[in-house]
This record gives sequence, structure tokens and C-alpha cells, in this order.
Amino acid sequence: MTLHLDLLRHGETELGGGLRGSLDDALTAKGWAQMREAVLARGPWDRLVSSPLQRCARFAEELGARLNLPVSLEQDLQELHFGAWEGQSAVQLMETDAEALGLFWADPYSFTPPDGEPVEAFSQRVRDAVLRLHQLYAGQRVLLISHGGVMRLLLAQARGLPREQLLNVEVGHGGLFSLRVEADGVLSEGA
Repeated sequence: MTLHLDLLRHGETELGGGLRGSLDDALTAKGWAQMREAVLARGPWDRLVSSPLQRCARFAEELGARLNLPVSLEQDLQELHFGAWEGQSAVQLMETDAEALGLFWADPYSFTPPDGEPVEAFSQRVRDAVLRLHQLYAGQRVLLISHGGVMRLLLAQARGLPREQLLNVEVGHGGLFSLRVEADGVLSEGA
């Protein structure tokens, strides 16, 4: 049986762009508006699953209350931990660590930011979480509220992209995409 998984990226955060990772920023008013607009006339969903970070979880709680849907938090669907790069923008890193940033952009699986989480480990934890969601909710439509990195990873896999192209997947704030998850873990894009 198929799990229909809609992916919603959090909106703009108070501390701005850059590599937010495990930093727990709140949404701005614009970020709230981006997410509210994204879900208008979408669904219906059977349940909501969210990253526990507040930029995702606070919206999940609001939407769950409004739609009278159960909300669960999934630790393994948090963003990639960027280590020493957390909170920095690409512009800042170009000034301080340009060579390393270039290696990461060229193939994020082959280069890990200093003290960061390897993308291979990140990929495994996200895939394991999605398989757990399939086991629990196959046959249902679930809205997953998460992060750019989580969504890029899942969309790249659904699109069959080579791992070096992971960071080429565009996922804007408030972006909403649909995936189908099969029992064997195969992902495909679309409702």
C-alpha cells in the first residue's frame, strides 16, 4: 500500500537565511504567511508529522488544531547538522572557508562540514524515518512539515538524481511537494 506524503518546508525564520541546521529559530510573520498560503486548498490529510524544531512544529500545532488532526514530532526529520557552519551564510563561508564550501557544494556526500553530520548518515536517518512513516500510515495522506535539506534529499531520490546533484534541488520557504512512498521504500513524485 502507498503512503501519500506531502512535504512542506518551513517559512522564513527570524535569524534569516544561511545554514540553520539544528538552530531552533522561530518563524517571522512572513514565514507564517508562507506556510499558511502553501496549505490553502490542499489536502485533505489524515495526520501531520513535523520536525521538532519550532520553525516547523509551531505551524504543525496550529494547523493540527485548525483541522482537528493528530500531530506527531519526528526527531529524525530534523535538518542536517552543519557543525561549525551553523548560522553562517554561503557569503560568510566564501570569505572564511571557500575551499571547503566548494567541496561541499560539489558533492555533499563526500565532504562533511567541520564537526557536522555526514550527509550519508543524514540520508540514512531520513530514509529510516520515512520507512517508519510508511509502516505506520500506509494508505493515508500525511503532511510532513520539515526542512530544505530533508526535502531536497527525498525529492532528489524520487527524481533519480545522482548524489552530486542533491544541492541543485530547489525548495523555497513554504514549498509544498507531493511524494508517493511504496512499501519497499521507492519514492516517486506526484500525488
